[in-house]
Amino acid sequence: MLLNIEKLIYGGDGLARLPADDRGRGKAVFVPFVLAGEKIEAEVTEEKPGFARAHAAAIIEPSPYRIPPPCPYFSRCGGCHYQHAGYEHQLEIKKEILRENLRRIAKLDLTCEIQLHPSPPWNYRNRSRLQMRTRPDFAVGYFKFASHELLLVEECPISSPLINRGIAALWQAGRTGKAVEGVHEVEFFADAADAKLLIEFLCAPEARRAAVRAWAEELCAAIPEIAGIVAFREPQKGVQEALVSVGATELTYQTKAAAYRVSAGSFFQTNRFLLNELTSIVTARQSGEFALDLYSGVGLFSTALARDFRHIVSVETSQTAAADLKYNLPSNGKPVQTATEQYLAQLASRVGTGESPAPSCSDESKGQVGNGSVLRHRLHKPDLVVVDPPRSGLGGRVARALVSVDAPRITYVSCDPATLARDLVPLQAAGYRVVEVHLVDLFPQTYHLESVLHLVRS
Repeated sequence: MLLNIEKLIYGGDGLARLPADDRGRGKAVFVPFVLAGEKIEAEVTEEKPGFARAHAAAIIEPSPYRIPPPCPYFSRCGGCHYQHAGYEHQLEIKKEILRENLRRIAKLDLTCEIQLHPSPPWNYRNRSRLQMRTRPDFAVGYFKFASHELLLVEECPISSPLINRGIAALWQAGRTGKAVEGVHEVEFFADAADAKLLIEFLCAPEARRAAVRAWAEELCAAIPEIAGIVAFREPQKGVQEALVSVGATELTYQTKAAAYRVSAGSFFQTNRFLLNELTSIVTARQSGEFALDLYSGVGLFSTALARDFRHIVSVETSQTAAADLKYNLPSNGKPVQTATEQYLAQLASRVGTGESPAPSCSDESKGQVGNGSVLRHRLHKPDLVVVDPPRSGLGGRVARALVSVDAPRITYVSCDPATLARDLVPLQAAGYRVVEVHLVDLFPQTYHLESVLHLVRS
């Protein structure tokens, strides 16, 4: 059938509609790897009561923004979604998707312009995770589009040059029979200079410790830039066991704001070109007595905020990231390892009572700061709260708890426009209004987008 693509939606698909029937408007059809305004010949691949999925068998009338994708794996690999569009058009697509989600879900018609922050479109990733197998034959790659079937990949043009050297080393090891059975995933993490690599293996329960260690040592010898390799077993009953470590277990990641220790297993932003700009967007022109950084990871924003706030409290639930956070924070920072919801509930009950704004978690966290003062003095509500939640967003309970803290300013860092818009509903109802919107393109060639919204309470 012939379909006209109306627009692109979050997730990478184009939206079209089947012909209208006696029940009214035609059913929505989602089609990958198309562009708005294109007429395509489509084949329906899945049909549900409320929608259908299809693929483009032929592009009858192409968009003027369509270009030949430069990667030979594009459309077969599940990693990229927009390589068939010029980069400037990718930015416009994301800008309209962000605007539409805010309007449709949050009922927010922006009165300010969305500020775009582009990235170099290639070799930007400092972290890449690949699947690996040794039987029936050796293979390294990514999952195929919309499947868990392995696509063999020998290079990745969105990953850094050093990571691509690492991928080549995996293939060399596999072709010479040196790859170890039981290693299922390999993740590369490169430092800011793209000069050092930290590698993580994810291993099956039956992987042999001695064999994994021997291969890790061989890889370290083959690539001098490898700072270390850490192997984990696949989680069993929610617990992940560290199997082997060879060399360093962390990297130092240098930014304009600070040098960060990032251990194997800790989250860190993946665009090596926009880290400084993202940090500046979040923290610049912010100052006061007390700032709160929720979902703080290893302290990317906390450490920068500490220059202009007297006290920083940083909340992180991951044990690995919290250890890095404690290491990275300056003396006026207080790390708290707990769930955000739990911390906010405690803070709401303590604000203005004269108690510490965070529960004690160690001797160091009892309040000593660089000037010798103690955090147990009377602290009022935070002057600023920064939230950088996972893709699932804050959720209703955390958003309501955040409202109860009554901070005059909130900065929301989001990697999903739909959950962002959902979370804005209770914030707007409580009197917060959006005064700045930034689209920071941390993920060129993909549908993923990062946004930063500054909110103030009226």
